[in-house]
Amino acid sequence: MDFPLRYCPDGWERLERLRGLYEKRLQDRILACMEIPTEALLQFRERYPEGPAECPELEERVAFWDGLLAERATVLDDSVPAAYLSELDQGLYGGIVGGEVRFMAHPENGWISSMVPPIFKEWSELEKLSINQSSEVYQFYLRELRCFCEAARGKFGISHFILIDSLNFVFELFGGTRTYLELLDHPSYVSQAVEFAYRLNLDVQQTFFREIPLLEGGTCSNMVQWIPGRIVSESVDPFHMTNVAYFERWGREPVERIFAAFDGGVLHIHGNGRHLLEAVSSLRGLKAIFLGDDKDIPTAFSVLAELKSRTGNLPLVVQVHLQDFVAALEGRRLPGGVLYKVLDVPDLDTANRTMDRVRAYRV
Repeated sequence: MDFPLRYCPDGWERLERLRGLYEKRLQDRILACMEIPTEALLQFRERYPEGPAECPELEERVAFWDGLLAERATVLDDSVPAAYLSELDQGLYGGIVGGEVRFMAHPENGWISSMVPPIFKEWSELEKLSINQSSEVYQFYLRELRCFCEAARGKFGISHFILIDSLNFVFELFGGTRTYLELLDHPSYVSQAVEFAYRLNLDVQQTFFREIPLLEGGTCSNMVQWIPGRIVSESVDPFHMTNVAYFERWGREPVERIFAAFDGGVLHIHGNGRHLLEAVSSLRGLKAIFLGDDKDIPTAFSVLAELKSRTGNLPLVVQVHLQDFVAALEGRRLPGGVLYKVLDVPDLDTANRTMDRVRAYRV
């Protein structure tokens, strides 16, 4: 039987390997995605400098993802082709409650993201918060979901996108610095905002799964490629700048609550948030962690053995440059139970020859 996505001709084998990672948590093998140059991304970079951008036309965004994923159809790695609707970023959640949505172009990955400047000046505005499904922003959200669902059918999937709940949503209201102060000065108001954020995120994500069908019983993901069930994508970024006690007080319950409303979730940790690893690894419903890298902090790949010792058999995703990946592959130093996103792969032939070695690798 043919796989449902034309841009993923060996999709059945890929899903089986991904099930082995995320359901069985197999530790004796590795998975990998190969990042090769594409004409679609080159054209995006020529058109969009980094910085502020206008609200994109949906047809243009469909054409970008269709072109990008079509080019990657002959890369025989462990990726599952899926468009990431980056426009539905922070700005979606803030825009639904009346924030001014602003867009930003990212030439490095072809995204056009969104955000809002702080919405509130005082807590007295809290009572005005409502989930306005008739708002221009919510209607744009529905149009984008339906536009991509139709355009992607039979070719590629559509990735889940980030939650903006807990303190992330309070950041939308007041900005980062003031949010931390409000935790001390007005914790009861913060709690009310976090409760509203749960209802808002639940509504937004339920709408996503209502409009976007699962792929063979699983969720396409920019973080982990594909994972069984209805899985949400969580962020604990505000707690990267706090100690673990703040995460336990303000972060754990909202994360576990939203995970329980679906079939669990994945999350990402930046380099400056690794002190949270033991805490987040114990979250009920957590299926995997994407370990990001930041300037002036050792890459996750370079300290992967230590990070694995702190997260147990929880599936991890890390980024690594091809040269370092191949050296570790040849030296049989790659920990299992990890999906490696391999950067700077020069061409298709290199990608597919490297993947032959990845599939044969055993820890």
